Amino acid sequence: MEFYFAPLEGITGYIYRSAHHAFYAGMDKYFTPFLSPNQNRAVSPKEMKDIMQEHNQGMDTVPQILTNQAGYFLRAASELKEKYGYREVNLNLGCPSGTVVSKGKGAGFLAKPEELDAFLEEVFAKTEVKVSVKTRLGVSAPEEFYRILDVFNKYPLHEVVIHPRVRKDFYRNMPNWEMFGEAVRISRNPVCYNGDIFTLGDYRKFREAFPSVEKMMLGRGLLVNPALVQEIRRLEHGNGAGAEEGMDMAAAKTTLKAFHDRLYGDYREEMPGDTPLLYKMKELWSYMVHLFTNHEKYWKKIKKASGVDDYQETVDWLFAEQELRQL
Repeated sequence: MEFYFAPLEGITGYIYRSAHHAFYAGMDKYFTPFLSPNQNRAVSPKEMKDIMQEHNQGMDTVPQILTNQAGYFLRAASELKEKYGYREVNLNLGCPSGTVVSKGKGAGFLAKPEELDAFLEEVFAKTEVKVSVKTRLGVSAPEEFYRILDVFNKYPLHEVVIHPRVRKDFYRNMPNWEMFGEAVRISRNPVCYNGDIFTLGDYRKFREAFPSVEKMMLGRGLLVNPALVQEIRRLEHGNGAGAEEGMDMAAAKTTLKAFHDRLYGDYREEMPGDTPLLYKMKELWSYMVHLFTNHEKYWKKIKKASGVDDYQETVDWLFAEQELRQL
């Protein structure tokens, strides 16, 4: 199984990716939060900082592009190849944000399969890089995906990453495995699964249901447990159901603390002050805190922390007084 880290806007920038790669090696690809090219430029200064090769050392990084204009996509793909050395780009067809969808981008582009077809036709006639897509099933109904798959099947996509929800679901409801199975059956391009893999149990269920699928993208599950892919690989190469019992939770906590400290230090150097730093760390803790036993009172204190000293003291208490739990 190949494992990819999903692009999560505002979270998985180069600081997070670099720290994760340093402490939790084993990801096959990291996808960047989307670049948004326009008529004036292919890559903004902020986006450039995220995709620079020196900020992505040792990782197979794939820039994601958000647009519904083939010309903008091609310009960005060309610059990513010629200036930064990238060989693959990913088209965002999954973002459910109202601001994005209202402009016909992200998941909103799925409402116009004929325009998407024309977009891909122009892209594949001119591009010199591999193109993959990250997509939802449609805007309102899962059955919309049959028409979308017809479009995808006309082109040599490097792979189709499928989050089997529709746009109106956002992240509610269960991923539609029935329609994902249809995609596996119908797609002429390699298929990658994405959606609600948070635990080893989730992974087992998916593997039993889709033994032929060999690519998986994880997002929120890795934010909760940055070691999840390492645990899955241990499960696959270990002794099945006994893999959890063989985990060294003390060592895992030491690694998590070092990962946190690396993130905290790098963000502190990057952020323009303590307020945005605390906002960033609280956002990360909204996921990671669930790894700990009896975490509720610590999470409340982290959320209420008004300064870095209060924050650091609470985090130190959490690591000292509580243990990691197997999710």
